[in-house]
Amino acid sequence: MAKVLMKGNEAIGEAAIRAGCLNYFAYPITPQSEVAEYLARRMPEVNGVFLQGESEVAVGYMLFGAAGAGERVFTTSSSPGVSLMSEAISYIAGAQCPAVFVNIIRGGPGLGGILPSQGDYFQSVKGGGHGDYRMLVMAPASVQEAVEMVMTAFPLAEKYRNPVMILGDGLIGQMMEPVEFPEHLRSEPSKKDDWATNGMDTRKSATRNLVKSLYLDPEALNNHNLLLKSKYDRMKQEEVRYESYNAEGEYQALIVSYGTMSRVCRTAIDHLKEEGIEVGMIRPQTVFPFPEKAIHEAASKENCRVVLSIEMSMGQMVEDVERAVMGKRPVKWYGKCGGEVPTPEEIIEVVKEHL
Repeated sequence: MAKVLMKGNEAIGEAAIRAGCLNYFAYPITPQSEVAEYLARRMPEVNGVFLQGESEVAVGYMLFGAAGAGERVFTTSSSPGVSLMSEAISYIAGAQCPAVFVNIIRGGPGLGGILPSQGDYFQSVKGGGHGDYRMLVMAPASVQEAVEMVMTAFPLAEKYRNPVMILGDGLIGQMMEPVEFPEHLRSEPSKKDDWATNGMDTRKSATRNLVKSLYLDPEALNNHNLLLKSKYDRMKQEEVRYESYNAEGEYQALIVSYGTMSRVCRTAIDHLKEEGIEVGMIRPQTVFPFPEKAIHEAASKENCRVVLSIEMSMGQMVEDVERAVMGKRPVKWYGKCGGEVPTPEEIIEVVKEHL
């Protein structure tokens, strides 16, 4: 298949269509508004539905309703928009409905700015809404990887009957790169007649399906949360994804970085190698579940002196890195969170400071 040059936001929209999702509800917010602009044109061409809600709050419940009826659904938003959807995300997780969310992160807190950031790590990985819920969260480092993760997200959401989030900084949405849409990632929606509110006549069933997150009996609610936890534990067993770079041999420092920030780190690692300084990197492709075992093993290498968490946030990933390292090595943070992207030269300097 020939590659085509596309802006990240437009490629994300096309990837959802190619994955078999024809229901998109959204509200515009930069730096991801081009997804809605693109799908406003494309969805009618494929007999799909694009409905712009009056707010992100409304969009969240549009998703809940359509997902509860067993339809493949997704939305895209950015930081404060995802905050407004967080109540609905908790309901969707509690009611065990599959849905896909894409967050093209802008700077914060508050209104912040439209330039790239990774400041929504806590919001996505720790469960930004209320209650004991988790999402499976994937973090692409390129437009091509964003395409593949979007296409993969729908069957994963259905496998676990749980929301899945694609976490990309503003660069992912705005940059243009050559992409292709792998045929093998196309998928058919999974069987849903046993739980979805898709009509008793449709199912040829005399049994009503009830989609809910309300459990007034404390024992029933506790059991429900244990059921949800078992899904999150299963994710930890089956869905951890990461990339290892220059980490097969010996190295003096280990970098943990994700998203487009990891691409800058890769350049820095290559330059350091030319100077005779070996640095390895573990790049989480899933930030929940987090690749704890891989990071622990990489940090335990004999010659590794320090672990550096490099991110476009004020150190939100550090505590997950520290938990993975388990005291084997000191863990340090470096990053920026105003829309500036740390340069390879800055990362090189930071590495040298800690060796």
